[in-house]
Amino acid sequence: MNTLKRLQRLTGKPEPDLKKTSDKDETIGELRRRVETIMSRRPTASSPPPALFHGTPFTLESLVNGKEMENDWGTFFLAHDILPGSHKHGRHHLHSIANVNMQSLSFLANHPDIIHFKSSDALFLDTETTGLAGGTGTLPFLIGLGWFDGEDFITQQIFLRDFKEERAALVFLLELAREKRFLVTFNGKAFDIGLLSTRLIMNRLHDSLSGLPHLDLLHPSRRLLGHRTDNSRLATLEESILGLRRDGDLPGSEIPQRYFSWLKYRDARSMVDVFEHNRLDVISMVTLTIVLADILKSHNTTDYAEPYDLIAASRLMIDRGKSDEARSILETMIVAENRNIAREARRILSLIFKRAGLGDNAKIIWEMMIHDDPCDFFAAVELAKWFEHRERDYKRAFKVVHHALSQSGNLNITERESLNHRLKRLQIRNNI
Repeated sequence: MNTLKRLQRLTGKPEPDLKKTSDKDETIGELRRRVETIMSRRPTASSPPPALFHGTPFTLESLVNGKEMENDWGTFFLAHDILPGSHKHGRHHLHSIANVNMQSLSFLANHPDIIHFKSSDALFLDTETTGLAGGTGTLPFLIGLGWFDGEDFITQQIFLRDFKEERAALVFLLELAREKRFLVTFNGKAFDIGLLSTRLIMNRLHDSLSGLPHLDLLHPSRRLLGHRTDNSRLATLEESILGLRRDGDLPGSEIPQRYFSWLKYRDARSMVDVFEHNRLDVISMVTLTIVLADILKSHNTTDYAEPYDLIAASRLMIDRGKSDEARSILETMIVAENRNIAREARRILSLIFKRAGLGDNAKIIWEMMIHDDPCDFFAAVELAKWFEHRERDYKRAFKVVHHALSQSGNLNITERESLNHRLKRLQIRNNI
């Protein structure tokens, strides 16, 4: 199949009758038009790739605060920075983590050992890689790390200036990680730690990272803050929750190309934005940890926590078998001024009582809900079931359902059908 016919298949256009002309230029022109058609279908990048820099390449040391490191396995570049605890990242000061409740962090990580640690035992970690596919073909060329030393927050970034520096860099990472007791990442369970573990194995190094207790902030962020945002990307959480907007930040999709540009031209100007993007990711994990832990310990709304955050926290506690902790939050919310918040808190709390065999407590809540909204479908059904099956008071059960149907302006078709079905059964039981 010649080139023209292949292009015709790609573009879906019929083959021109080249027999009518022997003009070679016209044939070439047709080929060009078809190539342009194909190229126009390709998705455009969010921004053009980094332009080739002119003049003498800039060294890393001239643009990034760091130096070359050497160990028995070779060399690599290490960037270093210190932020005082008073540094404000968005709405939050870094030193606030000193007061974070470790029981909350243990719960967020779903790992009991973390309750015995301190916030200074945490190693915050984020990687920048040559792609998102993972596996043996993906290289973590920049490993961002952060931890607290007193009130100061230290960040170090391990950078592979070339593929051959990987083993030396990983050995340094393991040595540093030995000084810490648990990891904090954002999507690290699904990506970063698994990728690093793969690289450690490929370099015949002991994988001690995957054995550390691990708080992956992505999953609790989805559970506790998902109602506030369209997605759970770190950049979205920064703007919506942390009060941080990165002006001119490098899109993550461009980072691999920046590294390939570095490998080709050895000009540090292609990497400066990558270092800064990674550093900010590490710092944001600190303040996000503060926010998530605060939500779990809040019994009222705070500067960090909103009412629906607390509702979400109670659901997560119930799922993790912590119903008593959920009760302590919900009991403060059943009289909230916001009727929607109060109703949801009552609904969840009543189910906690019901499952715990405290039906009388649940009944009180259902009656509160019916008092405030006579056609509350959930409360009407639960209260009717209570009277019918527990108290054998069919008349009161019938009355609850009948009253809800008579006030049925807010009921949908499915709810009405369900109540009508229950009403017919209660009519039989009452010989009506």
